[in-house]
Amino acid sequence: MADERRSGRTSLGGRVQRGARLARAGAKGAAGMTASRARRLTGGDPREAELHARLASDLADVLGEMKGAAMKLGQLLSFVDLDLPPEVQTAYHEALATLRDQAPAFDPGAIDEVLHAAYGEGPEHVFASFDPTPLAAASIGQVHAAKLHDGREVVVKVQYPGVADAVRADLRNAESFAPLARLVSPNQEVGPLLDELRERVFDELDYEREAQYQRAFATRYEGHPYIHVPDIVGELCREQVLVSERIHGRSFDQLVAEGSEDDKQRVGEIIFRYAFGSIGRFRLFNGDPHPGNYLIEDGPDGLRVAFLDYGSVKLFSRERYASMRRIEAAMSLADQDGAILALREAGFLPRSAKVDESAVYEWFRLYTKPVLAEQPFTFTSEFAAEVIRSSADPRSPLADVVRRLNLPSDYLLLNRIQWGLNSVLARLGATGNWRAIRDEYLEGGGGPATPLGELDARWWRDRDPAVDPPA
Repeated sequence: MADERRSGRTSLGGRVQRGARLARAGAKGAAGMTASRARRLTGGDPREAELHARLASDLADVLGEMKGAAMKLGQLLSFVDLDLPPEVQTAYHEALATLRDQAPAFDPGAIDEVLHAAYGEGPEHVFASFDPTPLAAASIGQVHAAKLHDGREVVVKVQYPGVADAVRADLRNAESFAPLARLVSPNQEVGPLLDELRERVFDELDYEREAQYQRAFATRYEGHPYIHVPDIVGELCREQVLVSERIHGRSFDQLVAEGSEDDKQRVGEIIFRYAFGSIGRFRLFNGDPHPGNYLIEDGPDGLRVAFLDYGSVKLFSRERYASMRRIEAAMSLADQDGAILALREAGFLPRSAKVDESAVYEWFRLYTKPVLAEQPFTFTSEFAAEVIRSSADPRSPLADVVRRLNLPSDYLLLNRIQWGLNSVLARLGATGNWRAIRDEYLEGGGGPATPLGELDARWWRDRDPAVDPPA
């Protein structure tokens, strides 16, 4: 491997090799979690944190070297709230956080080859300056600082050579789990779910497609008082190279460690508004909510958040969005019969499935708790873990109901943002009247619920509709 990296022709491994490494890492992680639960039942072990720190470090090493979809999994585990004691969760968060921006970098020669293939010449001819040491190394590519000949500072995201083949191998490995998925969830339509997964992942591999998505968000939010989407340098984007405006700001982790309580609450509300406002206004949804994709800046109206990485974006059809709203409306009215009917129409409840409808309703109430519970509501790590546990833990009281449901393919990314957003907001201890804020983005909803809502409403009111492209 070392010789291959020096030559710039790094191989990330074929399907069988990657599948074996994933299986070993997964088995080791599962065994560690199981042993931890057993020790907790028998009084615990003083070495618990040390044992998990070692396991988390091993997982970070394996997933970081593999890149691709495997590393994406590690990034997700780096901030979601697992069913573990807080001091043990911290070990995973800290070790796997390196996969967000400090993952093992690729050999500079291999990156140089990608740039030569994209532009027909080296980066020294395309850019006024190009730093070969990456600012960050992530799952599919790494990011370099550069400067254009007109003086603009940019970041250049370069896809790892061979990563597309590695990701496709991971997806083929995922197909092999289809029989197991049917055993675990007998009513799940696995085919459409895998098709949706492939489409979203293939979007992430096409940086020209990602540039189009990012431009769509940047155009819609251009000049917004507290939401900043970096602009794209379209003429320099290629299938494996993406060039965009460089943002200077504090990381999310720095904000959590050093920020004031007011700053954390402001950023939490901005992140919530960005997620729900983008869906409500444009039916657009950025499906990668993790701490590495936020930078905190000083704006003219106070702190603003720059949202990075548009490789995983979903545009919902008008029909699907209307279906989502029917479910939400029934849940908001505590209308169990209406909610069950809407869930059946959306495809969650196959006609042949015999389920406890009250339990299904309670499960969806849990997912919508931040906007249904008594307000204000505070996001906590306990709530985030409860949501994940209700879907993924066979010991959950709702496990038997969940396994009988079907997850419509359009909701695959919504689940990802639900888990991720809950955990991100929990790290901030975000507290707010989320129901009133959510309602601002619904047709016929209420007026601004907070000072940020007033800023937002004023900006949209004064905005030239000609520069607000329809979804």
